[in-house]
Amino acid sequence: MVGEDPVAIVDPGPRIESHISALADAVARASEVVILLTHAHDDHAAAAARLAHRTGGSTLGPGGDHHLGDGQLIRTSGGDLVAVSTPGHARRHFCFHHPDTASIFVGDLILGDGDTTWIGEYRGAVADYLRSLDRLATLAARILHPAHGPPIHDPAPAIARFRAHRLQRVEQVRRAVADGHAGAPAIARHVYGPLPPKIRTMAEAGVDAILDYLSDAE
Repeated sequence: MVGEDPVAIVDPGPRIESHISALADAVARASEVVILLTHAHDDHAAAAARLAHRTGGSTLGPGGDHHLGDGQLIRTSGGDLVAVSTPGHARRHFCFHHPDTASIFVGDLILGDGDTTWIGEYRGAVADYLRSLDRLATLAARILHPAHGPPIHDPAPAIARFRAHRLQRVEQVRRAVADGHAGAPAIARHVYGPLPPKIRTMAEAGVDAILDYLSDAE
């Protein structure tokens, strides 16, 4: 949450009634509530409609009631938030820049732990993701707030780490193709090894996205 009145709630999360009640209680004194969505995946956005009903607030962003544009300002009593279009993890994904504190709410563009996030939702996702990381780097934030995991107090190395990991996966897929592996299932087995069914499906989608990226680069 940013500000007190007006207050912005970023990514209210899944539709769990106890969680929604806690959020509604936290902003009960605010006369103006805006619910911002980085993207429409359920673990970020499923609570939005119910929370908006409870608070009388509006929802902005992918999966919300109102369109969100790149560069759009959202007013809060704690300073403006600026919407930054950062597709890749999802076709429509936004970060929210808080210039007053040089911080950015990054959704799933970068996670608080590790060096990767899932990139495989659509054709063009890998190229979009790399461009979004570059754009994030230009904002020169002092702190990143991921939707999953702890805050990141060293943004530049974290952004570089996530970029390097994505490019490493691209190279692994390129080598697998050069070695004669064909099709996303076979390449995913070669690159990742054995995986549970749900994770395997996501890995294959990620490989498909990389194959698309490599075909565009040719």
